[in-house]
Amino acid sequence: MAVSFNQIPANLRLPLFHAEVDGSQASYFVADQRALLIGQRLAAGTAAADVPVLVSSPDQAVTLFGGGSVLARMVAAYRRNDDFGAVWCLPVADAGAAAAATGTVVLTGTATAAGALSLYIAGQRVQIAVASGNTAAVVATALAAAIAATPDLPVTANATTATVTLTAKNKGLLGNDIDVRLNYLGALGGEATPAGLTVTVTAMANGAAAPSLAAGIAALGDEPFDFIACPYTDTASLDALKGFMDDQTGRWAWSRQLYGHVFAARRGTVAELSTFGNARNDPHVTVLGYAGSPSPSWEWAAALTAQAAKSLRIDPARPLQTLPLVGILAPTVSARFTMSERQILLFDGVATFSTGTDGTVRIERAITTYQVNAYGQPDPSFLDVETLFTLATVLRRLRSVITTKYARHKLANDGTTFGAGQAIVTPKIIKAELIAQYSEMETLGLVENLAAFKANLVVERDPTDPNRLNVLYPPDLVNQLRVFAVLAQFRLQYAA
Repeated sequence: MAVSFNQIPANLRLPLFHAEVDGSQASYFVADQRALLIGQRLAAGTAAADVPVLVSSPDQAVTLFGGGSVLARMVAAYRRNDDFGAVWCLPVADAGAAAAATGTVVLTGTATAAGALSLYIAGQRVQIAVASGNTAAVVATALAAAIAATPDLPVTANATTATVTLTAKNKGLLGNDIDVRLNYLGALGGEATPAGLTVTVTAMANGAAAPSLAAGIAALGDEPFDFIACPYTDTASLDALKGFMDDQTGRWAWSRQLYGHVFAARRGTVAELSTFGNARNDPHVTVLGYAGSPSPSWEWAAALTAQAAKSLRIDPARPLQTLPLVGILAPTVSARFTMSERQILLFDGVATFSTGTDGTVRIERAITTYQVNAYGQPDPSFLDVETLFTLATVLRRLRSVITTKYARHKLANDGTTFGAGQAIVTPKIIKAELIAQYSEMETLGLVENLAAFKANLVVERDPTDPNRLNVLYPPDLVNQLRVFAVLAQFRLQYAA
């Protein structure tokens, strides 16, 4: 037997006992799957723009990015859904040409009875007491003061006579998605406008320009991030992320093998979301469509990313359906998409959610925007995010075992006679290793059909490079239980 040592020299003459340690056969697969939240910071934040930073808590996010900033609120929404995983943030600055969205709350009349005014801004309630006899101007001043006293709101407020003007803290398109409404909980929730007062809300509008993501994306380098929450769904931002993630030179390229997935959300009607979805075709981006919810799109995106991260870290193949988006306020009943509308969206590259009778928002199906192949033909191969995460896990496990167990091995033909202790592999040895690993992954519920895998697996030496092994690796990824179809063919009585 000729044992291959890594450190003890062959010509050693010094007595007596010498030992080296080799952990290549003791290692096992581990993965640190981190989340990344992309969003705007405020000038008041201490974090530099376009520099990724580890964030441990929502309070720290306020210090780093500014209270009420898009990114600080994303961190809070993420942590309500995943309080364990590591979270990094990529703060970006408002675009230089950006305009801030504005809206108004106009009050008229005089309160004829005491009560409370409940105004929701981005899904967060601001409630003030109203005394009988309070004029519209008095109430407007009190409302503006209450907003100013809530620093984590995404707007500032200014009262002029009986009009409260709201201005988004972060400039840009996202400000238009700040929902402003009265009495979300309604009479059953104890919310009603005090008698004698009339309140008219003008929606936030006129926010313009999204920040550039180029510098921030470049700053990420090859740092691994599996779960990326992005608040921007404009074409330029999504195109930048497409190049960042793609299979050619991006994170899914053979030369980088970083993998990961982008999660976003977009508000709109079914027609608007359908048009949006049909304009995209990216297997590495998921955009959840919604309407009628007070919660802004960036908080939907953060909650979706957090729930996906929490589940997929445990089991990348287990479906995300029914997971709750904690803290996300459900759309009003009349604004919820019907079953047929959600079916339309799922064929147009837009992920969907469901709403329970208790108002809990739950993931229904987290599909990607990928719909057609290079010839424009329907292609469901990358439809579901679980497929991508399962595939990434399989490839990472293979890379781990090959680079750990066979990092410094020699390569020989099948049938070569060599000592059992030699650091040599042959195609048959590697094939056996791949089959053994596949069997283990089948036990873990990641793949299936071991017999077919064995029959289709090819491991061979390259005909032109004697130092290279070529592998055709054909895993049958496990699927998810999506549809349970029943034909209830009843009888009034079975014949004798």
